[in-house]
Amino acid sequence: MPSPRSLTANPVDAEAVRERINAALAAFMDGRQALLSGISPQLGPVADALRDFLLDGGKRLRPAFCYWGWRGAGGAADSPGIERAAAALELLQASALVHDDLMDRSDTRRGLPSVHRRFETLHRSNGWRGDREQYGASAAVLLGDLLLIWCDELFQASGLDDAAVRAAKPAFDLMRTEVMLGQYLDVLEPVAGDSTDDGALERAQTVLHYKSAKYTIERPLQVGALLAGGGPDLVEAYAAFGLPLGEAFQLRDDLLGVFGDPAVTGKPAGDDLREGKRTLLIAHAMRRLPAADARHLDERLGAPDLGADEVAVLRTLVERSGAADLVEQRIDHLMGQSLAALDAAPLASGPTRDVLRALADAATVRKY
Repeated sequence: MPSPRSLTANPVDAEAVRERINAALAAFMDGRQALLSGISPQLGPVADALRDFLLDGGKRLRPAFCYWGWRGAGGAADSPGIERAAAALELLQASALVHDDLMDRSDTRRGLPSVHRRFETLHRSNGWRGDREQYGASAAVLLGDLLLIWCDELFQASGLDDAAVRAAKPAFDLMRTEVMLGQYLDVLEPVAGDSTDDGALERAQTVLHYKSAKYTIERPLQVGALLAGGGPDLVEAYAAFGLPLGEAFQLRDDLLGVFGDPAVTGKPAGDDLREGKRTLLIAHAMRRLPAADARHLDERLGAPDLGADEVAVLRTLVERSGAADLVEQRIDHLMGQSLAALDAAPLASGPTRDVLRALADAATVRKY
């Protein structure tokens, strides 16, 4: 079998998965664009914004894990149905990002204006009445909701066997519930949590699991397996592989959110500090810093008037705490745990094991 690194420059492209997912999304959006145009010509900006957001960038990790979950359960390589079902996960991801950017007051996504900022600009350029920020926020809520509706629609109408869709639907629904509740817990922590108490690390871990880890890798794998008729042993094996890998993926994202290069992340440097994200990285930093430094980090994290110079100061505090090294060690441990589970997983014959190993590497070995 080929080594993971020899499969392709980007393992998401193995068997042209990214290209096939993009084609499924484009075909779906063609139909939705016609629907919106038929309702009102005023919905043109909505159709354009959603099409741009969906088709311009994105790693396609969740659809890729869904597809390879299918292949690992013996699913056919050339099934348009799995491409559409997997593409539905990208609609869910887009919905979550539109809402997440609004809640975090993010200006950009993938180097472009976030959806709420895009509609603020539309309001301003047309000279419309009223509060443009409120208009942008309202548009983002509605467009995110629309994407959530469409993800269910595309999944249900994938063209796969009805019995297979029914078998996978509980896992698909659980994934959507978990990410919404994880998102709520993430919103709750900055306003109700005490960063100095013993429960801060545990709460950050819970947010990490439900907002990201399960939803990024474990559940997509399981949905793919169930669509292909995979049994309980494989579903459990995907959990053993996917959950630690999903945690490692998010921990890498947390490091990038503080120390990342904007050219890599598509977000301003130190954006998580501006947004006040109480990640596991921050929870570790709070516990390891001297009391005065921890208090300063706690008080200024996410402050509305946080400027670039102070972002640099907070970044230095996090670095000085040693929390980044601790998180790197945790990523290494989780990767070992995940890959050991992959080696033991009862996968169907074929390239699945090698591709999943390469995807694991791509998901976690991302530089600052």
